[in-house]
Amino acid sequence: MSQQAAVKLTGIEQSRPHFQLGPIDLEVPKGCVTAIVGPNGSGKSSAFRLILNLEKAAKGEVTVLGEQIGSGNDAELKQRIGYLPELFGSHDGKMRASEKTAFVRRWYTDWNLNRYRELLRVFEVDDSIKLGKMSKGTRRKYELALALSHHPELLLLDEPSSGLDPLAWRTMIDVLHRYMEDGERTIIMASHIIEEVKRLADYIVFMGHGRVLGVFEKDELFSSWHSYYISGEGFTRKAAEQIPGQCLIEDNGGGTFRVVTKEAFAAERWLEETGLRIVGRQALSLDDILAILIEQERLRVRS
Repeated sequence: MSQQAAVKLTGIEQSRPHFQLGPIDLEVPKGCVTAIVGPNGSGKSSAFRLILNLEKAAKGEVTVLGEQIGSGNDAELKQRIGYLPELFGSHDGKMRASEKTAFVRRWYTDWNLNRYRELLRVFEVDDSIKLGKMSKGTRRKYELALALSHHPELLLLDEPSSGLDPLAWRTMIDVLHRYMEDGERTIIMASHIIEEVKRLADYIVFMGHGRVLGVFEKDELFSSWHSYYISGEGFTRKAAEQIPGQCLIEDNGGGTFRVVTKEAFAAERWLEETGLRIVGRQALSLDDILAILIEQERLRVRS
C-alpha cells in the first residue's frame, strides 16, 4: 500500500490468557475501504479496541489519522472517528434512541442533525422507540446512523451487516458507498460476509491466530489466486513444487494434480513453457484463500 496511512500499527503485541495478539505491522491507506477477514478469535475486534485506545498494547505503537494513540488527550481525535461495534450492551435498553442521541451528540462539534434525520429516514428507524425494544437489525441501523452523523474521517465497522435483512443490507451498502464519495474518508471493516467484502473493499487483510497473514489489493487477489488441474506424462509432486507461487498440491489420481498458486499469470506461463496440460482452472473464493493462509500459519507455528 503506497497511499498515506490512515491507521498504522507498528510492532503491536498484546498478551491475554489463552490468546496472543501480534506481533502486527499494518498500514491502512487513507481514502479506501479495507476489510479485515478472519475466523472468530483471530484478533479483529482486539485491533479495533487498540485503534480506539479502549485497550493498551504491551508493545508497539498505534497511529491514527497522523496522531499516536495514547500520547495525550484523545478526545479531539475521537471526534474524527465513527465506530459501530459488533455487540451492544444491555445497560441502555430502557433508554429511548432519541435520548441516547441527545447524549452522544454533545461530544461531537461537527454533529449534523439533518444528516442524522436523513439516515433515520433512509434506514426506516423510529428513534422514539426504546433501545431494548428494537430488533437486532433496527438497533444496528440506528447505531450506524449515529456513527455517521458527525461526518467522521475514519469509520470502524465490526460486522456491520449483522442482523440486517437483504433490503437493509443493500441500503447500508449504498450509504457506505456515498460516504466514501469525497475520496478523503476511510473505512476499516471486519466482516464474514463475502459479498460485502467484494462490494465494498479496496484492500483485504487476512488475520488468523492473532497475526496478519497477508494484505492484498482486492482485484489483484482474485485474479492471482487460482487452482489448476494439471496432467502430463511424468508430472510428479516434485515437479508441481516448481510452479511459481504454489501454496497447495493435491494428487487427484490418474496422473492429475490440483495445484493452488497465488501467482496465476506466472504459473500459467511456466506451465505453457514446460509443456504441461491444464485440464481445468478455477479462481479461489475468499474462504478458500483464508483457509490456505491459516493452514500455512499453523504449519509455520508448528515448525
